[in-house]
Amino acid sequence: MEVEFSKDNFLLPETKYEYLDHTADVQLHGWGSTLKEAFEQCGVAMFGYMTDLSYVTVNNCYEIEAKGDDIEGLLFHFLDELLFLFSAEPYLVCKKLEITKFDLDNFEIVCRCYGEPFELGKHPQGTEVKAITYSAMQVVQDAAKGLYEVFVIIDI
Repeated sequence: MEVEFSKDNFLLPETKYEYLDHTADVQLHGWGSTLKEAFEQCGVAMFGYMTDLSYVTVNNCYEIEAKGDDIEGLLFHFLDELLFLFSAEPYLVCKKLEITKFDLDNFEIVCRCYGEPFELGKHPQGTEVKAITYSAMQVVQDAAKGLYEVFVIIDI
């Protein structure tokens, strides 16, 4: 669902993700000072693997919802919803994700996705992400150190 937003004072967050090699696939590693931030970073990492985000202009905002049965299921369904946003109309490439509801009691997320529709000729074509996997998925929460990390293998 497309949502109105203001471009005034719109800031992009610091990059807190990397790509780790994995046999025939790639592992996304996102981190942050909160688990919510780690989820957001992992989602942006997936879009960054599909195209160079420096070519993406923030013109649109869509809102997605995801639910899971546990924390790993929530991460899986969150990334799967983002992949669907890219793979079907509006073919959105997201440069920023803002989780507005992060309910770990009921395992629900509502997220605003900022970006623009993918356009050949404007956006370099990266690697196609075929699917999100549960394989070797990790959600690391170290509240004492203020470090939260997620690791997800994507099928390419």
